[in-house]
Amino acid sequence: MSARLPAPASRSTAGRHPARPTSRGLRVTAAVLLAAVLLAGCSAEADEARPMAAATTEAPEPTETPAPLPSPELAEPVDVAAVTSTATPQTALATVPLLEVKGRAPKTGYSRDAFGAAWADVDRNGCDTRNDILARDLTDVTYKAGTKDCVVLTGTFADPYSGTTIAFERGEKTSTAVQIDHVVALSDAWQKGAQGWDEAKRTAFANDPLNLWAADGPLNGQKSDGDTATWLPPNKDFRCEYVARQVGVKYTYGLWVTEAEQVAMASVLSTCPDQPLPEGSAVPEIPAPEPAPEPEPATAPPAPAPAPAPAVEPAPAPVVEQAPAPAPEPVVVPEPAPAPVEVYYENCDAARAAGAAPVYAGDPGYAKKLDRDGDGVGCE
Repeated sequence: MSARLPAPASRSTAGRHPARPTSRGLRVTAAVLLAAVLLAGCSAEADEARPMAAATTEAPEPTETPAPLPSPELAEPVDVAAVTSTATPQTALATVPLLEVKGRAPKTGYSRDAFGAAWADVDRNGCDTRNDILARDLTDVTYKAGTKDCVVLTGTFADPYSGTTIAFERGEKTSTAVQIDHVVALSDAWQKGAQGWDEAKRTAFANDPLNLWAADGPLNGQKSDGDTATWLPPNKDFRCEYVARQVGVKYTYGLWVTEAEQVAMASVLSTCPDQPLPEGSAVPEIPAPEPAPEPEPATAPPAPAPAPAPAVEPAPAPVVEQAPAPAPEPVVVPEPAPAPVEVYYENCDAARAAGAAPVYAGDPGYAKKLDRDGDGVGCE
């Protein structure tokens, strides 16, 4: 609504006083003015209400809270010396015992700014580091027009940490689905040697592709500034490559590890002892073979024992010539008795004739018939 104000009273001509209004006229004028004020007030309230109504918006729809991630499964303890003693030189496992072992330093003084501007264009290719890594790790990449193929708009990401595939789309609410992970976290590096670097080295470290991977956003958040002892990717098939890269980065930049961290590194890499260090990592020199032990100084052979003095044979006892023993008397062998001759005498006459009478018992030819008296003598 609008109200018209009364027209101003007509002025008198020059030299004339204005006419005094009557009481009735005054009442009419006052009523008109009051109505006009009321109408103007209603119009003003309506105008103020309109912008307030326009500013009112609907409450945003509640977003679903993502389910919490399961706790990471950590490495089993091992004897570092035992599992690395036979490692092939220049492998990730052989490099683990070459890392200095110390305690974690305080986090005092750490800030992200200590590592230079986030995602600086350190290689001067016209693209920031984040887009460089996205272009490296994603496939089917599309770029924002007018950025000379620099700003990644979309792409397909095979996430090694989870083993899943993520469709990346650049946007305020979608870009965080794929993040860029510092494999050795900046805070971890700060507490293990980087606090002593100059700004140029810290900036180079923060943007070194050796230490950067595209990663699943929630898992990268869960990792935070964890090391091998406190966080490992749930995709166990990727753990060897992940830990080998942490070893390579720390060896290349001279960062130390805690004792628990070294044990976890050795534990994971003992399951894949031939896992190489990542491309771009410093590689330790092959240790020189241990020198052969020096031969013991030759010692002169012991002098042979002196030959024993020849035994002095005792002088032979003087030979006493003994008188020759008398020759034994010759043994007289009696001639054998002649074989008895059978003698037979027919009678004493025959004996006498033979000259054998008398014939004694035992003599040849003796017979009882010749000894009639039996006195042992026949033919008396």
